[in-house]
Amino acid sequence: MAKRERKSVHHVEMTDGKRAIIQGLLQEYDIQNAQDIQDALKDLLGGTIKEMMEAEMDDHLGYEKSERTSDDREGRNYRNGYKNKRVNSSYGSMDIDVPQDRNSSFEPKIMKKRQKDISDIDQKIISMYAKGMTTKQISETMQDIYRFEASEGFISDVTDKILPQIEEWQNRPLSAVYPIIFIDAIHFSVREDSIVHKVAAYVVLGINTERKKEVLSLVIGENESSKYWLTVLNSLKNRGVQDILILGSDGLSGIKEAITTAYPETEQQRCIVHMVRNTLKYVANKDMKEFAKDLKTVYTAVNEEVALEQLERVNGKWSPQYPYAMKRWYENWDAVSPIFKFSADVRKAFYTTNAIESLNATLRRLNRQRSVFPSAQALLKALYLATFEATRKWTMPIRNWGQILGELAIMYPDRIPE
Repeated sequence: MAKRERKSVHHVEMTDGKRAIIQGLLQEYDIQNAQDIQDALKDLLGGTIKEMMEAEMDDHLGYEKSERTSDDREGRNYRNGYKNKRVNSSYGSMDIDVPQDRNSSFEPKIMKKRQKDISDIDQKIISMYAKGMTTKQISETMQDIYRFEASEGFISDVTDKILPQIEEWQNRPLSAVYPIIFIDAIHFSVREDSIVHKVAAYVVLGINTERKKEVLSLVIGENESSKYWLTVLNSLKNRGVQDILILGSDGLSGIKEAITTAYPETEQQRCIVHMVRNTLKYVANKDMKEFAKDLKTVYTAVNEEVALEQLERVNGKWSPQYPYAMKRWYENWDAVSPIFKFSADVRKAFYTTNAIESLNATLRRLNRQRSVFPSAQALLKALYLATFEATRKWTMPIRNWGQILGELAIMYPDRIPE
């Protein structure tokens, strides 16, 4: 196992000049604690910015503030007082007097005319939003921790800045072939026109030929239908996806017909994890462990023939007590059975959908942190940011991918690019 690279530590070298500055600060501001240091730095920052703008104004006018020019020709530009401006910094909000000129032609470089933020506060807000915090919670946190005055409207405006980024990401070109794609749904509560209702957020995740996981799209929808799913799949086509070998999903209404239309050669695979969950929800807690153990003999069987024998055995054992539990296995066997064509290593790459389950665990935390989203757009922003945070950790390739790709190339000849 490779050793984790240690982060470099910044060592402060205490020079005579630095000591003099620190002694001056201690005397000037009567510093007693860490908060006093923050206040002193805030004051110094504001004063420094003002002095730099005064110097810029001198350069702009061609003479210093203390000088009086005898040139009173008409149209001569000169200082015209100050305009107070509230800005946000890493030390909190502060008021700064911005020098003005008669012709209103002065544009300071240290702080642009419309600039109201001189810190990385935007990134702090976006980071908190990505972790599922509401605009109200962020506003309170900014005030409590950073002494930064940020209204809920301001925070919403900051997070809206990522909307063009989301649109660009959702429309980016994709690879021509994906050996495996998963589609899964997570449900969230969204307020629309003062009414709270449930919407499904669909995560489309692919494993590309470079053996990397990749979130292809995030889709928010309400009504599942073959028409809806055909639109989703056609959007992948329009972004360059020409072929999908295996598409795994839960029992999404209408998706089977849409896959057949958009990608007729694609193998449809039912998600085994969801099959097991849907079965166990009809089982009493006291029997769940034993029932799950029996189910495992079905989907880990060496081939389809043995799997069907195990299915009959499990159904015969449990149907008297739980007559509805195994119904979906029979109804969806055509979408479950493709896994038995593959070796155990290949099955692990897609039948458990571990790749998408780990991402969904991150996205489900949003549900625990925010019971209701104010709009579908707010939900999309949170999903995108949470996905971006989660996928930054995806550095390891899919295990045994060479063997998996080789087996897929034999199963689906001439469909994987060289």
